[in-house]
Amino acid sequence: MLIGNLDGMTVFARVVEEQSFSGAARKLGMSKSAVSKHVTKLEDSLGIRLLNRTTRRLSLTDAGSTFYQHCARVVEEIETAEHALTDLRGTPRGILRISAPLTFGQQFLPNVIADFMQLYPGLKVDIHLADHMVDLVAEGFDMAIRITRLRDSSMIARKLADFHGQLVASPDYLKKHGTPKHPADLSDHDVIAYTNTPNPNIWDFDGPDGHTSVRVNPVLWCNNGEFTATAARRGLGIAGEPEFIIANAMHSGELVPILTDYSTRLGGGIYAVYPERRHLPTKVRLFIDFLVERFDNGLAIDMRGPCGKIKRIGVNEAVSDSMPSDAQATRT
Repeated sequence: MLIGNLDGMTVFARVVEEQSFSGAARKLGMSKSAVSKHVTKLEDSLGIRLLNRTTRRLSLTDAGSTFYQHCARVVEEIETAEHALTDLRGTPRGILRISAPLTFGQQFLPNVIADFMQLYPGLKVDIHLADHMVDLVAEGFDMAIRITRLRDSSMIARKLADFHGQLVASPDYLKKHGTPKHPADLSDHDVIAYTNTPNPNIWDFDGPDGHTSVRVNPVLWCNNGEFTATAARRGLGIAGEPEFIIANAMHSGELVPILTDYSTRLGGGIYAVYPERRHLPTKVRLFIDFLVERFDNGLAIDMRGPCGKIKRIGVNEAVSDSMPSDAQATRT
């Protein structure tokens, strides 16, 4: 009975992970009706209902929850066996499922993925861009790119590059409100808070007088760095941003750095992470190796110069070429 149910188990596991028949159908390259038939046939074979179906949502029955825990392990073992055979062939195939932050993904990954897929035409890529942390195992991802100060987890991580953070504001905002000279001054300023942090209203600094924590009073909160950077360019307040997001705006003078004598805790590392498993699929290993090689010299961006001419340079170079002092910032 088990052999005959393997396809149904695979489909059932994907329905649970995608939380819908239509989502599972997209992932598996099947029709929604075919997915439904596989699950119904599995339930009939087992003689028990696995899913509660309503017009709005699916939910696991108690039996379905228990079965899924075992089913997921079986499916993983099957996939591991398939990956092992792929390794013997030496050519990655199937679908590589990746999660990555929205702005970073838009800015750096299209060309990277296009070049990788040209090297391995038998491979397909399903990439999900979002700024929230996803559960790789529960949501069926092979790997993720994460921009963070890495914390302990069950994931395996490989560093791709470092990034630095910077407090910035528009010249118009600083002309109107003045330039803060000490982190404590931020409590009297309008700030723009990035919400994908443990505490968006507490900003930490290390400087000449040691460590300082400041409770700020945001006028705007958002979970996307490109959005907060745009708000800062429009003069809504002071924002803390990764330099790869604001390099162009700093180069053009739309944003200027403040409190440059203090290091923020906005920086960190860019990592490729993947679940711990006995056998790392070839497609994941090759893509991570490709990322490491691509980012070996750090991040690079397209910098638009005079007459619209585009030059590709490193982020740190772009920022350092355009960083005025705080005194200069107040005069713009």
